[in-house]
Formats: sequence, structure tokens, C-alpha cells
Amino acid sequence: MLAFSISPQELWRLMATPRAPQIVDVRRRDIYEAVPGLIPGSVWREPTAFADWVAALDRGRPIVVTCKLGKELSQVIVSELRDQGYDAAQLAGGQGAWTDAGLPLTDRAAANRLMPRRPSLWVTRRHPKIDRIACPWLIRRFIDPEARFVFVDPPYVTDAATNFGAIPFDIAGVEISHVGDTCSFDTLLTMFGLADEPSLARLALIVRGADTARHDLAPEASGLHAISLGLSALAGDDDHGLLRQGFAVYDGLFAWARFAADEKHNWPMKAA
Repeated sequence: MLAFSISPQELWRLMATPRAPQIVDVRRRDIYEAVPGLIPGSVWREPTAFADWVAALDRGRPIVVTCKLGKELSQVIVSELRDQGYDAAQLAGGQGAWTDAGLPLTDRAAANRLMPRRPSLWVTRRHPKIDRIACPWLIRRFIDPEARFVFVDPPYVTDAATNFGAIPFDIAGVEISHVGDTCSFDTLLTMFGLADEPSLARLALIVRGADTARHDLAPEASGLHAISLGLSALAGDDDHGLLRQGFAVYDGLFAWARFAADEKHNWPMKAA
């Protein structure tokens, strides 16, 4: 079980890992709406309406609760959650401590403009391979953890977006797509203020190299290209199954970029 408090650095290290917690922001609405940045992957909930939303939490995953400064709002909610058997902790120092530590924030204005309803719904072309798996991974891990994705034939993406209130991506003529030599993944990073996070920037270079046949951009681009096309060939028409498999690939690449990029493996044969 989590300790009662978790530091911002500890929470950041857990993001996009198998032990990643649900992050619940319980700041008062006026405070929440007054700040430009959000902790990546956090979901806002009204603290005084605890009874209305607690049942929607996943009991199988830990929960980190954050407020402005880690005082009574988050501590009361954490105490309530622990009393009901949830594995819950408060973010020590709240969003203030997270910001002071220089950790990534997502742009709240972009989130509100693109995703007025949550969970958000996104639509793109069928048979995803690289960019159309990288983008959903980024969205689920850092923007909207409850986001849903649908895949349709290319001519119907924009109509599906209009008719179902979905956000179209990675198709010509929409906001979230390739810009110049960059990919839709790059566009999302820039839009949500995450482009300067070093590990995500390194991952973006790999995605760009793999998705635009510029494997010289990063040595890992060739490997991502091969794995992505291989998984696609095995998946057939199971786009959502492919998405689940692809998320494991991007979780691994992101973990490598953060924790293991300097590790070398060299086991030469010794002379007899």
C-alpha cells in the first residue's frame, strides 16, 4: 500500500509504468480554473461531491490525490479513500510542489478547447501503425486517461468527428496532423505544452524517424518501424487489440528514455 504522502518526483517516476496511479485533482473549482497547467493525466473532481464520484475509481489501481498545496482538501479525501479500502496517497505539497520541482504540466486551455467533454472521443484512420498508436498512447498517459478511440475508413474520419463529437487526428486537413517534417505526435506535444520534456522529446524523434522513413534521426527508429509493421501484420482488423499491444511498446520506449538510455549491453565471446 502507498504511504500517506508521495513526493512529486516519486509520482513522476511512476507515470506510464505498470504501477502508474490514478491522479485525482481536488482543488476548488475557482483555483483549478485559474491556473494554466495541469499535472499530466490528472482528472478534476469536486472535493465536496466525493460520494458522487468515488465509485467510478478503479479499485485495482493506486490513487494519488492532489490539491493546491497538499493541505486539508487532499488529506481529507485520501483519508476517506483509505477508509473505504482504496490504496490512496496525497501528493506532498500539492500542485505547488509539482510546479516548483519543474515537472511537466499539460496546457489546460488546450485541454478545455479540444476536450469540452470527458472522457474525450478521438477518431482516426483504420489500421494504425506508428503515429496513430503513438498519439493515443500520449493522450491516455498524459492528457486524458479515460479517452476513447475509434477507427474508420479514411474518407469518413471528418464526418465521424462531426457526427459523434470526436476529435480527428493524423489525417490531412485537421488540426492534429503532420506539420512540415513533423508528425501528429509532435503536434500533440506542442499543443499540450509537453514538447520540452526531455524523454518525450527523445521519443518524438524516434516516432518521427519511424513514421516518415527518416531512420537517420534516431538509431531506435528502425526498430520501432519494424516492430510496428510486424504487430500490424499480426493484428489484421483488430485495431483496438493492436492499440493495447502498441501501448506496451511505447511504455517500454519511454521507460528506456527515462531510466535506461545510457545502459550498454556487450557480452563478447572470449577467446578459448
